[in-house]
This record gives sequence, C-alpha cells and structure tokens, in this order.
Amino acid sequence: MTSGEGSDNTSGDNTNGDGTVGDAPITSEEIFAAHEGGKLITSSTLPLESTRDLSIAYTPGVAEVCSAIHDDPKLTSKYTWTGSNVAIITDGTAVLGLGDIGPRAALPVMEGKAQLFGRFAGLNAVPIVLDTTDPDELVETIARLAPSFGGINLEDISAPRCFEVERRLDDLLDIPVFHDDQHGTAIVITAGLRNACVLTGRNLEDLKVVVSGAGAAGVATTRMLLSAGVRDIVVCDSRGIIHRDREPLNDVKSSIAELTNPRGLRGPISDALVDADAFIGVSAGHLSAEQVSRMAEDPFLFSLANPNPEIPQDIALEYGSVVATGRSDHPNQINNVLAFPGIFRGALHAGASRITKSMKLAATRAIASVAADDLRHDYIIPSPLDPRVAPMVAAAVEVAARNDSTSGASR
Repeated sequence: MTSGEGSDNTSGDNTNGDGTVGDAPITSEEIFAAHEGGKLITSSTLPLESTRDLSIAYTPGVAEVCSAIHDDPKLTSKYTWTGSNVAIITDGTAVLGLGDIGPRAALPVMEGKAQLFGRFAGLNAVPIVLDTTDPDELVETIARLAPSFGGINLEDISAPRCFEVERRLDDLLDIPVFHDDQHGTAIVITAGLRNACVLTGRNLEDLKVVVSGAGAAGVATTRMLLSAGVRDIVVCDSRGIIHRDREPLNDVKSSIAELTNPRGLRGPISDALVDADAFIGVSAGHLSAEQVSRMAEDPFLFSLANPNPEIPQDIALEYGSVVATGRSDHPNQINNVLAFPGIFRGALHAGASRITKSMKLAATRAIASVAADDLRHDYIIPSPLDPRVAPMVAAAVEVAARNDSTSGASR
C-alpha cells in the first residue's frame, strides 16, 4: 500500500520463493540492471519455421479466421488473445508513493503489473500509458482501444477522476473494467479483516471502524466493508471526520457521508478513534501512541501507508491485537496481487461483462479461506507467493459471475 493510493507493493519486495524475507539487501544497481531494456516481450504461440507455418498463422489462412469473426464477433475471444488479455492503463497521476510523475515514468510499474498477471494468473497483459489527464479523453481513448482486450485494469489514476473514468467505462464497455487501486486494495483489506475477526472471536457487523483516507483506496474500502456487513464506519480525510453537514464536500465524499458515520461524529480523527475497534490507514497521516490508546481494547490496526505507516510498527504492536501493513518486511502485508490476477482470470473465464459487487465479495472470502486453517496474529492473510490464492480467487469469482448472469445482477 502506498500513501493515499492502493499498491501492489512489489517494488523492493525482498522475498524468497516461500515468501520469507531474504538476507541480502536489494541494491540500486541490481534494480536498474533488471529493468534495462524493459521487463516484457511478446512471443508467438505457433512455430514459424516453414512456408506452411506462415500460411496458417498469417496469410492466406488468417483470412478464414477474420471472416469467421466478422460473421460472429463472439468468436473473438476464442480465436484471438482477447480471451486471456488485459490492458493495464494509467495516466501516471498517482504512481506508488511518487504521485503525479507522468505516463513515461509510470511505465515500469505497468510492466511489472503485466508480469504479475502472467505469473499468478497465466494471463497476457499489455501496459499502456496515456499522455492525458482529461477524463473525457481517457474514456474515449480507452474505449477505442477496448476491442483488443478482454478486460481493462485501470491503474494509478488519481482521485476523484478515477471514480468517473471507471464508472463511465463500465457503462460503455461490455468487458470487465477494474480500477485496482480502489477495488484490489478494498478486497484484500476486507479479507484480512474477516480473518482478524475469526481469530479473535468478533463479528464484522459489531466493529466500529475508522478509515483514514478518502481517496481511491479509502472510498472503495469503505464501500466494500459496508457490503461485507460492517455497519459503523467513520471516514476521515486531512480535514478530519467526514459528515453530512461538513462543507465543502465533493460528490464522492458527499456520497460517503450519506453511507457512514451513523453516530454523527464530528471533529478530528482523534475523536473518531475513541473506542474504535479497527483502524484502516490508506493515507499520508500519522497517529501517535496517545491517539491509538483511545481505541477499544485490542484493536485491529491496519496501517498501510508505505514506506512509513500511519502508526509506527512498535506502537502498533504494543496496542494492536492484529497488525497489518503495506510493507513486505512485516507480517500481514495487504498486497493487491492477492486479488487482481484471480479476479480477472475468473471474470474472463466466465465471459463476464463487468466485475460486480458479488464477484468482489467472493474474492474476499476466497483470499481469507486460504489462510483460514492456520490463522495466527501474524498470519491473517496469505503470502502473495502462495500458489493457492489466484486459482481459488478465480474459481470463486467465476462462480459468482455465472450466478450474476443467471440472476441478472449488473453491479
């Protein structure tokens, strides 16, 4: 997790194949050498060694496939790579903890994301960086690119524009559109909170939750937790508690104000923390030991800003019964790679036209179930390298997608 936005936390993840942290530090020289020339290539699935090979893969044979698709566009996913191909698209305005660094500087992250799709879900993914920050231009450009892909993964687009861009594309396109900084983060947080409750004998419905941050990750996490059954959530931004009468509020925060803060709290985040059972930090804020001490006994502390969490680790461990982090060198890392590869794999296998609330909830339960048999205070969420995660998430999402199709669910 990064300051204010969701992240895959893969940069600098010094882990061994079993998910444990290695001894040797990663050097800048090693990082730049690994990125030299880029991290991706395209390759053929067919041999091209003879004239016959060329005639099958290209002309004249390919014309038969083109004609078949022209007659029946549904054949596109069967006879092209769209059935297993995702576009990863950014405008470079909210990249990791670096902020608005532009499309070219964002490209290494997008390449890395494509690697994760291949490694964990067996999907092709193409990084695309767009040299515009205008929502109309983003929507129009992405919509025109969409026929080449089976799904669209929006990435590192700043709030509040990211909400509008995703909503409009979701309405325009008949393929899944998923802004990972919102929903991937929210899904993994919800999975972790589910297991924290199981471990400590609590219920989601009974928790008083404080969410620090009202950007992409904070808003989506709030909505996801409400869908999962949490009833008492207070959202805070840099100006304190969000409530219905606070002015000014943009449209997104106004909507959140209508859904949260059932006790009508006002004031700074310190007031929201009084007797709270869980803190979820997706912001650039900082909490002191005195502020954390105001919370209920044995709280859940999900301090996800990276590299500097909202609650320093020593304070979090002193007060929290379950501590989660955005860092790869601490236990219980909330890492989006637990979610998005399996979600897209399941959605594409099901032929889903969108990613619905029920599909996202299915993903939270699947992620939580991987760790369920071995829950500990330092293990409420599986390792990003656990080979069980993506297949289980994909299977759960595919079932949910097919159920949605049967029931006519649209969101």
